[in-house]
Amino acid sequence: MPRVGSETPAPSSSSSMASTIKAYSVPLLLFVAAVFYQLFVIPKSFPVSHYDVLGIKRYSSIADAKEAYEKISSKWNSGNEVPSTDDFIKIQYAYEFLTNPSWKSNYDIFGIDEHIHVIDRVKGKYAGESFSKIKLPLLDATVSVPEDVSLNVITHKDFESILKDTRPSLIQVFSFGSKRCAQFLAVWKRIVFLLDGVANTGSVELGDLQLAAYFAEKKPTGQPFFRNGLPSLVAFPPDCKTADCVIRFDGELSVDAVTDWFSTTILGLPRILYYSRDTLVPKFLSKSSPHKVRVIFFSKTGERAAPFVRQAAQSYWAYASFAFVLWQEEDSSFWWNGLGVESAPAIVFLKDPGLKPVVYHGSVNSSRFSTIMEQNKQQELPQLRSVTSVELGCDAHGFSRAGVDTTTWYCAVLAGRLGPEFDKMRETMRRVQELLSNDGDLKEADKVESFSPAAAALNSRRLTFAWLDGEAQKKYCYFCLHSGNSSESIYDTCGPRRDMADVPRIFIVRYKRNFTEENLKVETKPKGIWDTMKGDDVAPASQLVARYNGSDETLQIIEWISKIIKDGDSRDLPSFRTKTPELVPEDADPIWVRGAQKVLSKITIKQRIHGIITGIYDRLGDPRNGPYLLLGALMSFGAIWLRRSRPTPPTQSNQPSQPTNDESRPKRRGRARAASNKDKSPSVTDVDPKDAFQMPFSDSDSGSE
Repeated sequence: MPRVGSETPAPSSSSSMASTIKAYSVPLLLFVAAVFYQLFVIPKSFPVSHYDVLGIKRYSSIADAKEAYEKISSKWNSGNEVPSTDDFIKIQYAYEFLTNPSWKSNYDIFGIDEHIHVIDRVKGKYAGESFSKIKLPLLDATVSVPEDVSLNVITHKDFESILKDTRPSLIQVFSFGSKRCAQFLAVWKRIVFLLDGVANTGSVELGDLQLAAYFAEKKPTGQPFFRNGLPSLVAFPPDCKTADCVIRFDGELSVDAVTDWFSTTILGLPRILYYSRDTLVPKFLSKSSPHKVRVIFFSKTGERAAPFVRQAAQSYWAYASFAFVLWQEEDSSFWWNGLGVESAPAIVFLKDPGLKPVVYHGSVNSSRFSTIMEQNKQQELPQLRSVTSVELGCDAHGFSRAGVDTTTWYCAVLAGRLGPEFDKMRETMRRVQELLSNDGDLKEADKVESFSPAAAALNSRRLTFAWLDGEAQKKYCYFCLHSGNSSESIYDTCGPRRDMADVPRIFIVRYKRNFTEENLKVETKPKGIWDTMKGDDVAPASQLVARYNGSDETLQIIEWISKIIKDGDSRDLPSFRTKTPELVPEDADPIWVRGAQKVLSKITIKQRIHGIITGIYDRLGDPRNGPYLLLGALMSFGAIWLRRSRPTPPTQSNQPSQPTNDESRPKRRGRARAASNKDKSPSVTDVDPKDAFQMPFSDSDSGSE
C-alpha cells in the first residue's frame, strides 16, 4: 500500500504540465513569431542604410555626409585605422551616393538606389587586395538623361487634361539622373510612335513630387515607392482616370512587351498571329472568309502587331483578315514571285481571286495605315452583305452613295454559289466596272452613246456593282430572282448546292425614294398597332428588280445596264414597296466583339488577385508586425493566467453533507397535488380512503351467496 501511494502523484504532475503547455500554446506561438520578425524579417526588410554606414542620422544633409566622410577618411590617412576592403567600398559608395542631389532625393523619398549592384561588383573585382588599389570614383555621376530631350514631360495642368480625356493613357515615371531611364529612352520613343492615335502618352519626372507620389505604390507605413525601380510605366484604361484604375506594368522594358501588354490588358485588342512560308496558305489564306480582304504584314524584327494595327483588325474585322510573316532573306525570291514583296517592312492586300496583290513598302504610322485600310477594305467587286448593304447603297432603308438628296439609284448584283464559274463572272463584272469608269475604253469601243447612262450613273455614284453569295443569302437571292418562268432554274444559283450545276445570274435593283411621302409619314403618327406594324414592313424606298438573261459578253451586259438605267430615270416604271428579306450575317462576331467587357472584367479580377497577393507580401515586412505580435502574446498570456488563477468553485461532492428534511419534500408535493386536484371529481383510479366500505345491494350476486 505505501508503494502504491508513492507513485500516484507522478501522472498527476505530468498531466498538469501538459495541460499548462496546451493552455499557453497560443501566447507561445505569438511570442516566437514576434521574435522571428524582430531578428530575421525586419533586418531583411530594412537593411542598413547609407546614412548608417557614415554614422549620421537619416535624411541628413549633403554637408553632413561630407563632414562624416572627412572624419572617417582623416583616420585612414593618419594611419590610425586601416579599413577592410569591404568597409572601404561601403563607405565610399555611401559618400558618393549621398552627395549627389538627385540620387539622394530619390533615395530619401522613394527609396530608389539603382547603383547598389556596384558594391558587389567592386567587391568581387578587388577581393583580397588592399583598399588603396580600388579605382575611384565608384559611381559615374554624369547626367544620364539630358533635360533638353523632348520626353513630353507633363505638369499638373497637362495631367488634368489627360484625366478629362476618355482615351486610354500610358505614363512613364522617370528621373533625369537615372541610367536605366537613359537606356530606356529610345524604347520609349518607339512606344510613343506606336501608340500615336491610340492612346495618350506622357512622362512624369521624379522631381515633380506630387505627381510622382500619385503614381507610386504605397507601403503599409505610407511611404511611396516603386517596386521595380525606374522607369515605371502606369496606364489608365479607357473612360477611367481614378487612382483605383491605375494598372502598373511589371514586365520586361522592351517595345514588344510594353505594347503587347497595353494592347491586350488595357485596350482588350486581339493578337495577330505570325505565319511562316509553309503555313500561310493552309492556315490563313484557305481558312479566311472568301468575302474578306487578306492583309499580310511582313516584319523584319518579329515584333507583335502594333496597337493601331490591332485596333484596325478590330474595327475592320467584317472586311479583312490579318496575318504577320517574319521576313527572311532565304525566302525573298518566294515572296517576290508570289506576292510581289521586295523587302520588309511591307503590307500586302489580297482582294478578288485573280487580281494582282496591292503592296505597300516601308513602315507606316497610325494615320497613314488608317488611310490605306479605308482605301483597300473592300474587294474590287464588293460583296453585298448585311454589314455592307447600307454603305454600298443597296438597301431600301438607306440612301444612295451619291447623297441623301438622290431620288433614284441602282445596284447591279452578281448572285451565285462560290466556285470556278462564279469567279469567271466576277472577273467579267469587274471588267464591266472598269470599262464604265474608264472613258478611253468606251471611246475605243465606239459605244459612248449607248453606254453613257451607265457610265454617268457610275461616275456620279448612283450605280454600285456587288456580288451576292446565293448559298448564304438564299432568301434574298430567291426573292430577287424569282419569277414564273425561271422559278425552277434559280435553284442553280440560290440555296445550297444540289448538284454540280452552278449558274451565276445578274440582276439590277432600282431604288426610288419618295421624299414627299416620307415627310408626310414623319408628321403623321400611327394611330394603332396595326398601322405601326404596317409602317415597319414598308421600306422608305420603292424597289424594282430587273433580271439579265443575255450572254456573258461584257459589252452586252453594259448595254443592258445602260438601258435599265435610262428607262428607270426617264419612265415611271412600276415598283414594289414590300419588305425584302433581311441579309443574314455571314460571320459570327469574334471574341473581342462579343465579349470585350467580359475579357476586360476577367483581366481586372486577375489584377485584383495579384494586388491582394502583393499587398499581403508588403504587409509581411511591416515593422509594426513584431510589436503587434508581442503585444498579442502578452495580452493572451495575461488573459489565460487570470482565468487559470481564479479559485475553482466547490462542487457538490466536495461540500459537507447536510441533513435533509425528508418530510419537506413530500409535504410540498402533497400541497401541490392537493392544490391541483382540489376541484377534480373522484375517479376509479383514486386511492380508497381508510374508512371506506362497500355497501351491499339486495339484488346483487353477493346477497345470493
